Amino acid sequence: MSRLYDTIEPNVIDEKMLQKAVEEQGPQEELGQLAKREGIDYKDVTELQLDFRNILKIDNLWQFVNLTKLQLDNNIIEKIEALDSLVHLIWLDLSFNNIEVIEGLEALVKLQDLSLYNNRISKIENLDTLQELQVFSIGNNNLTALENVVYLRKFKNLRTLNLTGNPVCENEQYSMFIAAHLPDLVYLDFRLVDENTRELADIKYQYVIDELKQGEAQALAKLVEEQAKQKELEHHKAAYVEYLNGPFLFESMYAEDTEAVKLAYLPGMADLLETYPSSKFVLICENLFAYGLKEHEKREAEVSTFYECLQEAIQDSQQQSTKIILDFENDSQGYSVIFPFLFHVKEIIKDFERNIADQVSTFIENVQGIYPFENHHHEKLLEIAITTLEKIVKSEFDEEMPDDVRLLFVDKDTIVNAVNASHDIHLLKIDNREDDIVTKANSWSSSVHKNELSRNRNRVREINQYIDHLQEELDNMESLEQME
Repeated sequence: MSRLYDTIEPNVIDEKMLQKAVEEQGPQEELGQLAKREGIDYKDVTELQLDFRNILKIDNLWQFVNLTKLQLDNNIIEKIEALDSLVHLIWLDLSFNNIEVIEGLEALVKLQDLSLYNNRISKIENLDTLQELQVFSIGNNNLTALENVVYLRKFKNLRTLNLTGNPVCENEQYSMFIAAHLPDLVYLDFRLVDENTRELADIKYQYVIDELKQGEAQALAKLVEEQAKQKELEHHKAAYVEYLNGPFLFESMYAEDTEAVKLAYLPGMADLLETYPSSKFVLICENLFAYGLKEHEKREAEVSTFYECLQEAIQDSQQQSTKIILDFENDSQGYSVIFPFLFHVKEIIKDFERNIADQVSTFIENVQGIYPFENHHHEKLLEIAITTLEKIVKSEFDEEMPDDVRLLFVDKDTIVNAVNASHDIHLLKIDNREDDIVTKANSWSSSVHKNELSRNRNRVREINQYIDHLQEELDNMESLEQME
């Protein structure tokens, strides 16, 4: 199929086109006139008409952050793109273009009315985030599968749907299928969905819909479960203890330990490995996990208390400032209330800094408690390896052993190196995990100091400036009194 812009010169959305479009706004005539005289901030524009302009590519709309209505119909657009900044958009018309794929609409979560009429679309997809969608027009496209319409069941607010002009409409079951699968639909192809059609559809597709609902319920339950797990994981990450509530760390240690596979054949290793992950090591991790969550709650409570105290101090400041202004002529009365407040704010900040530093320091000290048990395990393993080597040397070892394992016992250095290599891998995993916790804890503490505390010190600085201003005004008043 030949493209329209083979004969028509395509345009781009540039500053000149945008300025002209804003100036020509019909419903916003006053706004357009203002734009023509003085220019206008595109952030103030809520509606924009860019239809019939031979636009080939959507671009340069990022400044229209408060746009609620956008017309891009009757152009030669091939791809939906560059709309991510238009998060307040409610109404979007992309009809009569050359679009083949529905995409690029993820950010438009407030969208209620969408028209893709008369394009080249063959599948309804990529609309999952548009949960506010009420009106959807996708007539005169290339939709062929009735089953694709089932996708629209997820839009609980959808009331008006236009599919007319698609091959799918030629199916004799079309109306019944739509009415059964979209029970809340009010208008289909510009016609009211009558109750008779809906009742017949319910009967015809009863078993299909029941099975579909069951599948949707299971999918929803799975989604809720996954979201709950993700929320829980995010909470664990905020406490820096993710995946410490079980054998995850232990399993990761052995997943990359190739020597451990060979050493597992040593006599007595089965018992040693059984006690290692199932009891002490995992218990240490779980204790650290529980401790980390409690420390996280303490840090959150400390931050909350800090802001409560600071807010109270600010409110007191505002009240006292009002009193100072009313009693302006009394120098001593004003400063008697402002200086204690200033001192109080500084003390709040110092206490907060000290408490946060102590909490983070204590948490880090308690994190470093996994090493001793790994070292104990290493000593036991080395003892077993040396004992086995001595038995082999004395020809007292009569148990079967794979050839690659037996090669470890050619001499003492070889078996010791293998045991140490296994130990080093374990220590590296533990060390990386502890470093991760320590780094995140210190990073959080540092960010609190740099961002929040500096912002509040600015407030103290503003108070100091305010005091200087009061002093200057008082001095001026004293000078006037002396002159009188």
